[in-house]
Amino acid sequence: MTDSTANSTANSTAARGTRPFRFGVVAPLRTDLPAWREQVRRIAGSGYSTLLMPDVPHRQPAPAPTLAVAATLTDLRVGTWVYASPPRPAWSTAWEAHSLSVLTGGRFEMGIGTGRPGIEDELRELGLPVAAPGERLAQVREAVAALRDLDGPGAYTPVVMAVRGPKARALAADLADTVAFALMPGDDRSEITRVVRDFRPARDVELAQHVAVVGDAVAPFMASPGIDPAALHAADSLAALPDDPAAAAEEIQRRREELGFSYFVFGAGAAGTLAPVVAELAGR
Repeated sequence: MTDSTANSTANSTAARGTRPFRFGVVAPLRTDLPAWREQVRRIAGSGYSTLLMPDVPHRQPAPAPTLAVAATLTDLRVGTWVYASPPRPAWSTAWEAHSLSVLTGGRFEMGIGTGRPGIEDELRELGLPVAAPGERLAQVREAVAALRDLDGPGAYTPVVMAVRGPKARALAADLADTVAFALMPGDDRSEITRVVRDFRPARDVELAQHVAVVGDAVAPFMASPGIDPAALHAADSLAALPDDPAAAAEEIQRRREELGFSYFVFGAGAAGTLAPVVAELAGR
């Protein structure tokens, strides 16, 4: 990073303010139910703030009922990471999200995006139309607008948006409370730094990091097929963290200082490994 880039990034981060760290875990139900319940309790006991569920049909239970169960087990916040807008009518997504907010006593965060890579094939398999990218963004906007109507003046469901392109980033700047920048295996750190630096919403928006790889471990449902952990580490990729807690804590603090990221999301398999990091940094 050049001196001018570092200074510009620091100024952008300062303008947003330094948020305290928080940490979430994507914990799909991939084992028997008692083992998953125990896993959720362990995650809560390690100081994580949020239990998250991916939106991957056929390979796990649906997010909403799973999160409703998780919310009865602990006091964790719960959220989708993230709803894919194309398969879902916008109003139905909003109704489900508002219902989860009500049922969890305000502990639900609606994560939403236009869909992971390859979702076009999934839509065809389901017999659903394949919408153009602009239409998918419109579906996200409609879902958030419907959610605000359902929440009314007496409630507020936080919205997390997963974004990549400039139009998605612009929409998130208008609508989202938290923004997660979608990363691909070949993304260059300097390019992502530029993208984050150029993201300057008029509001105070939390920046989130989706970390699919910790050490050699790849989190299910969080990474592209065939991802190479060694290559990510060699490239100093933002999609990966070391599995040594001291090194991971140092890198996480670097990312907040340089880029403004304060909310970090890991896979459930890394939750125990990074528990010392969470104990050290959460809330600071």
